[in-house]
Amino acid sequence: MTAAVSDAPTTQREALSGPFVWCGEDLAADRGWQHGWTPEELSEIDAALRHAQARDLTWAQVGKADFPLGKVAARLAWAAEELEEGRGLVKFTGLPVARYNDAELRLIWMGLGRHLGRPVFQDNQGQMMRTIRNEGGDLGARHGRLTAEASGEAFLSSKARTYSNGVLRYHTDRTDVVGLLVVGQAARGGISKVASAVAVHNEILARRPDLLELLYAPLYRSRLGEEAGGEKAVYALPVMGLRDGKFTSHYSRTYVEAAQLLPTTPRMTAAQWEALDLLAEVADDGALEMRLAPGDIQLLNNHVIYHARTPFEDDPASGRVRCLFRLWLCMANSRPLPPDHAVLWGDVGAGALRGGIGQEPIAS
Repeated sequence: MTAAVSDAPTTQREALSGPFVWCGEDLAADRGWQHGWTPEELSEIDAALRHAQARDLTWAQVGKADFPLGKVAARLAWAAEELEEGRGLVKFTGLPVARYNDAELRLIWMGLGRHLGRPVFQDNQGQMMRTIRNEGGDLGARHGRLTAEASGEAFLSSKARTYSNGVLRYHTDRTDVVGLLVVGQAARGGISKVASAVAVHNEILARRPDLLELLYAPLYRSRLGEEAGGEKAVYALPVMGLRDGKFTSHYSRTYVEAAQLLPTTPRMTAAQWEALDLLAEVADDGALEMRLAPGDIQLLNNHVIYHARTPFEDDPASGRVRCLFRLWLCMANSRPLPPDHAVLWGDVGAGALRGGIGQEPIAS
């Protein structure tokens, strides 16, 4: 992605340009980022599934060579290019999920994922494919929380929130590309909302360049206990960055709010909160909403796309229960990241193996 800007001093920022700058209204009328599987492609996916099953492989064991693809591999290569150099999102439709059992679906999804990129860990216990659904109960006890030292109030981790049926605010994930395979749809709600982070950048530049500068400056975030040993650890990272003309944004208000619960964290200023408020407002104004159906696959480049989810209600009696399988993918064609982003990503070189959650304890 080549933008009409370099890593310029803060007084010389310019709007970015390219196919990754879009508004929801325009994207809704543009089908260039979507593809429905053809009968021939579905037959190829079935053949790859049978090949992997004949080798007695589980989804966790399957590799790219174990899931041989031809035309589908070419289509996935198109997706990788569209994610990095195009609009930043891709949707595949028409996978007949009702035809497969749980193990088969997971094997298919991991097989496709291996052709797209390299899966990375989604928690500190080696989770490679997350099942996203409403679990209910004490999510904080199972999936992580902080306790505010002043009030004693519990604050759910980002991981715990994904297992609820509540709203998920605009955010990015800790990986180059997040992929969702939709297995089941809720009875009501659960609308996916996506926004161009680059368009958000441009709009904030037009409205409040002073606040944009705060998004290019480090903000403190909490590790939120999602990394072993990181229950009280914080790190400083800008929301936005540029390197070699390539834009990146890593944003989740949850981690910023969690850091503020720790008394040793530098306090956020009113202007910094205002910048985050404006980011969320602008993202929502330009968002595309989509109701993902069973069999859909949604792929998002986290460097240029913010995503969110509305609350939802399941109806188990009718079988309308929201369920998605999530992969975090490191991409071979990924962009370089600014050096100060290494605190989150590790290796910031183009095409580097990076992202995900480290498996070794960190110092708190």
